[in-house]
Amino acid sequence: NEKKFFILSNPEFLAEGTAIFDLENPDRVLIGGNNERAIDSLKKIYLNWVSEEKILTTDLWSSELSKLIANAFLAQRVSSINSISALCESTQANINEVAKAIGMDLRIGKHFLKSGPGFGGSCFKKDILNLIYICNHYGLKEVASYWEKVIQINEWQQKRITKIIVDRMFGNVAGKKISILGFSFKANTNDTRESPAINICSDLIEEGSYLSIYDPKVELQQIQIDLGMKPLDDNSWPNKNGGWQFAYSIKESVENSDAIVILSDWDDFFKLDLKSLINIMRNPSWIFDTRNTIDTKQAKAVGFNIWSLGDGSLI
Repeated sequence: NEKKFFILSNPEFLAEGTAIFDLENPDRVLIGGNNERAIDSLKKIYLNWVSEEKILTTDLWSSELSKLIANAFLAQRVSSINSISALCESTQANINEVAKAIGMDLRIGKHFLKSGPGFGGSCFKKDILNLIYICNHYGLKEVASYWEKVIQINEWQQKRITKIIVDRMFGNVAGKKISILGFSFKANTNDTRESPAINICSDLIEEGSYLSIYDPKVELQQIQIDLGMKPLDDNSWPNKNGGWQFAYSIKESVENSDAIVILSDWDDFFKLDLKSLINIMRNPSWIFDTRNTIDTKQAKAVGFNIWSLGDGSLI
């Protein structure tokens, strides 16, 4: 008997760190195709745990583009709020207050308005580049250029942070030890693909700094692959050639450092014992907080110099 098959598009909308929950409780299921019988067959499987009003059916192109554009819009929001973080720093505004105010507008919403060192992960950049390629293929140069800017702002934010760190530390980080807290692209995952930490750490090493990197889940071998260099041994510091070492705890990372740079939003970094940490650091002790995890008033009270992303009150 002759068998027939049909191709369906059924993109996933799972977020790292909450993938199982997202699978069990999807906000929508999208099925694209050109054969109603095939679509209904897949739909019946989802109806075992997903309500019918959450299942959308469409044509193949609409389904495939919806996946790309969903990630593009999320990345766009990250780049948008990160661009405003720079403006806040220049105008004595606070990015957290601005994000809260605009997020209360129901037309905008509160999600993905958290500023940081930039978006990472396996999907955002890849899907935007795919979208750019499709736009260029169809001669939509202006549309392609628009989405290219989202990626450019993301890369600019990382370079901007590195420059701020170097400038605040008297224009020279050569031979200085910097504690890096967080290497994954976000909390609750060990995924480092496209993590902003990779570019920021690489640039700081190029400037001659010695990094002590701690992340609760990312392993030494992965950091070595991402940075493209082996860690230094214990006797290699201080030097002015730059390098890195793996730390097994926050304390080990911070000890004898000149600065702390917070790059991932792990829960542990919201409850740092600042008083204890400053006592094991070198003076003047700096915190560069790209995730707004630190109470800046408390940090100042115990003696830290602090820069917090998007906080214009910190001159």
